[in-house]
Amino acid sequence: MTEPALDAHVRFDTHPTHSTAVTATVTGSQAHAAVMGLEADGWETVAKNTLVLARIDHEEPYWANEAAQQLNALGITTEISDRLRKAIHEEWTWADYPMPWLTPSEIREVSDQAQKIYDDIRHGDLLIHAHAHDGHTTVAVGTYVDTGKSVYLHGENHLRQVADTFDSPAQALTAFERMHGDTMRPGPAPTTDTEHQTAQARTFLGTPDTGTEPPAAQPEPAREPEVVPSYAADPGDHDALLEEFLAAHGEWQKWRTWSDDTTHAIHESQTLRIERVHEADPQETSWTVAAYETPVSERMWHLTATDTAPAPVLKALLNQLADTDTWETAAGSPITDKTVTEATRPLTDAGWKHTVDGRWIRWETPQKDAGVQFDAFAAQNPGHYLPTWTLWAGQNPNRPTWAIHASTYTPAALLSHITGELAEGIGTRQPTKRVTHSAPAPPPRSPHQPPAPRRR
Repeated sequence: MTEPALDAHVRFDTHPTHSTAVTATVTGSQAHAAVMGLEADGWETVAKNTLVLARIDHEEPYWANEAAQQLNALGITTEISDRLRKAIHEEWTWADYPMPWLTPSEIREVSDQAQKIYDDIRHGDLLIHAHAHDGHTTVAVGTYVDTGKSVYLHGENHLRQVADTFDSPAQALTAFERMHGDTMRPGPAPTTDTEHQTAQARTFLGTPDTGTEPPAAQPEPAREPEVVPSYAADPGDHDALLEEFLAAHGEWQKWRTWSDDTTHAIHESQTLRIERVHEADPQETSWTVAAYETPVSERMWHLTATDTAPAPVLKALLNQLADTDTWETAAGSPITDKTVTEATRPLTDAGWKHTVDGRWIRWETPQKDAGVQFDAFAAQNPGHYLPTWTLWAGQNPNRPTWAIHASTYTPAALLSHITGELAEGIGTRQPTKRVTHSAPAPPPRSPHQPPAPRRR
């Protein structure tokens, strides 16, 4: 029986700035029915009744055609632009595809599974604990939040697959560390070029180049920096912060590597050291603080920070490193409830929300835009690479704007000063500039990025 027609019309077209993404514009008094159906299939709303489908497997034209047929079956009229229709019927293949024995439909199925993994990670349904590079590609280990099943992931973008499964995060992490301990890093891997461009297509609708020169933009009047909580402040100049700290504390000596890309600072006791990596990737570690019981002993504790960490928070950290009473601690001191309470008391006093989720204890702002996470598993297994403490701001601990990670024996007094800065400190942030031009050119292709589709 034919479904009654709905007063909704969907026009599918190619994305104005992304080579394979597709847009859908919905009109009609029952437009919401079409919008809800498209959102259920992975389309994302970027404006009122305007949606975008952007995938890491570059199969958007195929899935747009599928969506049109499904909407037609529901009694919703659809229209496909000539440009998109040409792309739908155009045959193509991946250059140097690593599984050449697969048929086009089988390749599409593999890519769709990779897309589902990517979406699960992006939406927070699959929590990535750690990643590494196996010499050929990126590998990772994570756990599905709803089922508790842990998985070992192999590959990037449209080639990412579940290579193994585990009954628990502990089992998965133990196996992952055994295989990739030398290159293992906490949290998800940095986004690939493909993921970055796909995310940009989902959030930005520019206008295609018409060959005409756009009118000159009028300069905006200068705007004063905004006063914001410390955790939301700008990173500022990290190199200047380190130089200011060293100039004020003569008990520290510094030296720079021959390649000039790293500065080391060592306390006169030779038991506390700072490493500052210049020009690091914004989401990668650019600061490492490490403490030792003696100048020649094993490391007692360490703390790392990304290059995007806010200036006020880093300044609070450096100030406490000048106080030996703050960072000195007995080697191997077990972490206790008292330790956790001392480290997080400023957050509790400030009214941050306190939750327990399995092995993780979290404190978050009421707005959920910053938080502190304590990993009980890592605390009980200090030999593991996983951080016991994660301080962050942004979307969530796995997609942070910035992050600080600390090991099990990091002194509670030091952590308390940093969390106090998060809870009570303030800083400044430059207002976001309004974008009045088309999307910027994509970044250079990574040597590890899979080749783009080749039309034939």
